[in-house]
Amino acid sequence: MDSQADVKDQCHHAKDDAEACKWYEEEIDDDLKWSFALNSVLHKGTSKYQEIALIDTKRFGKALVIDGKMQSAEIDEFIYHECLIHPPLLCHPNPKTVFIMGGGEGSAAREVLRHKTVESVVMCDIDEEVVDFCRKYLTVNQNAFRDSKLCLIINDAKAELEKREEQFDIIVGDLSDPMEGGPCYQLYTKSFYEKILKPKLRHQGIFITQAGPAGVLTHKEVFSSIYNTLKHVFKYVVVYTAHVPSFADMWGWVMASDEPLVVDSRQIDERIGERINGELLYLNGESLVSSTTMNKSVYTSLLNETHIYTEENARFLYGHGMGC
Repeated sequence: MDSQADVKDQCHHAKDDAEACKWYEEEIDDDLKWSFALNSVLHKGTSKYQEIALIDTKRFGKALVIDGKMQSAEIDEFIYHECLIHPPLLCHPNPKTVFIMGGGEGSAAREVLRHKTVESVVMCDIDEEVVDFCRKYLTVNQNAFRDSKLCLIINDAKAELEKREEQFDIIVGDLSDPMEGGPCYQLYTKSFYEKILKPKLRHQGIFITQAGPAGVLTHKEVFSSIYNTLKHVFKYVVVYTAHVPSFADMWGWVMASDEPLVVDSRQIDERIGERINGELLYLNGESLVSSTTMNKSVYTSLLNETHIYTEENARFLYGHGMGC
């Protein structure tokens, strides 16, 4: 028979286990964690490439988690996706064709399809199970998946771009962060940008990529390096940042082209009114212009960055990734 102390100890551990199930915990670094109180775990699955979960958090609503890393949350995903998609399309004089690398959850395609000038969108994601999972459970994007303008391809984005003969007005990198052990970092390299991606852009074409954390303490991890790498491939490069609450940090994007990138607040607002169906929740002309101004710490790092992404000399975010 268990002693009274043993019974108390078992009850204590049972209570700990029950409490643990009420929190989602993400390791940002080996000495830093970011925790979310949960209502429930809605769905879990494992694909050939990665672990997938849809959780219902108390603070941020439904959230998509891949390989233990927050990808987007219901309450604030509009910040990330509006910043990823609308600046390049609004800077382009007449964007008709768009190629999305990654983007399996469908949110990037959803925002692209709001543009009246767009005639076709190719979304290429490597993981069919993630796409199917998101198509089924992320109801906000179901109309985008059904849109006749969307061509969904399940393939490695590098291989798909390489074999295609057509060019695009906009190419979007909605990829997982470069993680050691994962294949995505190869889609951030100078050789990929130079030899495969850039030739697939039409005249006046624009490339946009998410570029990871861009806070005062985190921007040197990958953000400054992605910027410097693209500077060695394209004539004109613009960076901008925004705070995404569920990411617990500032986030960065890098836009690149061989034609000048004019970010003018009045022109941006005019084009938003003329080209986009519905109201944007986050982005307008003034906020986009202001987001291109870096604080002194980040500006200095961008100015002095010398690292260039190569297959042999990559930088990685903390953690481990399996797919993109």
